[in-house]
Amino acid sequence: MSGGFALFIVGWIVIMVTLMAIGGFFMFRKFLKRLPKEDGKSIIDWEEHYVDKTKHMWSSTQKEFLEELVSPVPELFRDVARQKIAGRIGQLALDKRKKKMSQDLIIEGYILATPKRDHKFLIKKLEEKQIDLAPYEPLLERNYKPSKPRSV
Repeated sequence: MSGGFALFIVGWIVIMVTLMAIGGFFMFRKFLKRLPKEDGKSIIDWEEHYVDKTKHMWSSTQKEFLEELVSPVPELFRDVARQKIAGRIGQLALDKRKKKMSQDLIIEGYILATPKRDHKFLIKKLEEKQIDLAPYEPLLERNYKPSKPRSV
């Protein structure tokens, strides 16, 4: 066996192990989200529940607005992001006893459902659409600096 071929085999093994580790990580995260909590439902079950309960409240323009907001997410993960964000928006709508979705509710749900590092795109998109950011400033925390973890 030549040295070049042996090096190719070793490189291929490293690549395969790395890809399997990355895939395993994401599968494990999905598994953890599917584990039932104290109430008997998992995180994903609750997301689906809120989406199902509020499906009738969404208009086509609001669905398009949500699509615009999740557009920077890579296509591979976009369905998961959309489900998580729509679930959080649905939860807010039910908690606030709304009869239909509003743009304010969608923006607030998006902010609460996404990590703070992803809010840059939202700010840019809202400025493009000339939507006032003032009502969302407390939620956005533009100058976010990580603090000590809070107990929940």
